[in-house]
Amino acid sequence: MKSMNYSLIRTICALVIGLVLVLWPDAAAQYIVITIGVLFLIPGFISLIGYFGAKPEPGMSRRFPIEGVGSLLFGLWLVVMPGFFADILMFILGFILILGGVQQIASLSMARRWMRVPAGFYVIPVLILIAGIVALFNPTGARNTAFMIIGISSLIYAVSELVNWFKFSRRRPKMPVKNADIEDAEIIE
Repeated sequence: MKSMNYSLIRTICALVIGLVLVLWPDAAAQYIVITIGVLFLIPGFISLIGYFGAKPEPGMSRRFPIEGVGSLLFGLWLVVMPGFFADILMFILGFILILGGVQQIASLSMARRWMRVPAGFYVIPVLILIAGIVALFNPTGARNTAFMIIGISSLIYAVSELVNWFKFSRRRPKMPVKNADIEDAEIIE
């Protein structure tokens, strides 16, 4: 059940990212960076409000929230200069595609232990891996085109992850029960 949940979460994330990148490639990078910036701003504001809003207790020294200021400044930088960080985001998304392709290849290789896996199932993970490498080595060339490629690759990854899960996970052999577990079960009865 746990592997299904992780697979489902990966699939949903890949679908959402893929749709956003395909539908709005020009604005997606900047909006993603601004959203991340806001996520850094919020805890920074909260820590500063907590520091300045709390009454100091007599005899107790308070520590200034340096992490909160750092989070606030970094979030502000992301919001003010999203174009700069969009290029960095290209590296991150390319790296995620590489990891996704490698993970799918490894999962298919593991599935070969208990059943035959046709070679055609390796095509999509290899294409995802190649798309990640292309995005990693040409992040600033054509950002919109790269985001479209990454978005389409993310959508293909999500669909292939679902197909692989339906095809192979259900056929995974059950874990053998250890003799100690059987003896413990007999004692309990």
